[in-house]
Amino acid sequence: MIMKKYEIAVIPGDGIGKEVVPVSLKVLETVAEVHGGLKFEFQSFPWSSEYYIEHGKMMPEDGLKTLKNFESIFLGAIGNPALVPDHISLWGLLIKIRREFEQSINIRPAKYFKGLKSPLVNPNDFDLIVVRENSEGEYSEVGGRIHKGEDELAIQNAVFTKKGTERAMRYAFELAKKRRGHVTSATKSNGIFHSMPFWDEVFNVVKKEYQDVQTASYHIDALAAFFVTRPQIFDVIVASNLFGDILTDIGGAIMGSIGIAPAANINLNGKYPSMFEPVHGSAPDIVGKGIANPIGQIWTAKMMLDHFGEEELGKKLLDVIEDVTNDGIKTPDIGGTSSTEEVGDEICRRLKKAVSV
Repeated sequence: MIMKKYEIAVIPGDGIGKEVVPVSLKVLETVAEVHGGLKFEFQSFPWSSEYYIEHGKMMPEDGLKTLKNFESIFLGAIGNPALVPDHISLWGLLIKIRREFEQSINIRPAKYFKGLKSPLVNPNDFDLIVVRENSEGEYSEVGGRIHKGEDELAIQNAVFTKKGTERAMRYAFELAKKRRGHVTSATKSNGIFHSMPFWDEVFNVVKKEYQDVQTASYHIDALAAFFVTRPQIFDVIVASNLFGDILTDIGGAIMGSIGIAPAANINLNGKYPSMFEPVHGSAPDIVGKGIANPIGQIWTAKMMLDHFGEEELGKKLLDVIEDVTNDGIKTPDIGGTSSTEEVGDEICRRLKKAVSV
């Protein structure tokens, strides 16, 4: 068997990132062991809010140059407002990597998760994934503030390019072809005068190229409500930067915990690595207690496996994660009594029994 080797840059970051990332690396090492033809080489970087306090920056000047040489980036949690304001920590590391490495697509799944109590009365086995445009939209840096006092004025410009919009939509359609063949567009063209009619026009052009994929379009307010009342009708949802951000937090909520939600920031042109991170924050209130939920980080590792083309292996890993959760081996935040390490160790134990590739 030819050995496949993947070099991974690891940034545990802040708070519980330093606790759940090592557990997830043990899971990945177990995956490689049971596969027999995989090898992961991890290199860890201490870039974090604590690093900022010591060095005055979230990463070294040549940090991006260093990261560029890896196949992917495995990120924990960024942010510790007690040390560094969030806009400095995020724009100095997370968003800097996303933007400068042209990670133009963010994907986040949400599904009815065995062993996790959804707040929905009838979750109906929903299984959806949001494709979020990740490089422009409402999160542009274009705008500014002028004047002082009662005349102070803030302007924030949303930037939508045809290239960026089409890129996100085509990714969503290609993903839907591998799933259940349906794409929903998130819009608000009845209230946002320029950008959302433009979004709708591009969607209507792109969908003509995918006659075998069914489509729907909903205004974001109604779509957010449908995530709660009937999430089972959705397959792939494509959304702008802001709308996608909001919808994916709702996705985590209807699963029963945002602490298990994963995300992937995808570079499509092959020039730079993609980056994989859980949706949860750094949770400074539980740091050091050994009770941080590692599932979001481990599910993120599953998405990294998918990105490497190891989709069958990724599916088996997710099945094991669900089985462990369903058997009650889970951290206190989702109703269990197990520690971070105990959850990770049980996933590793069952992987050794269940995976045979």
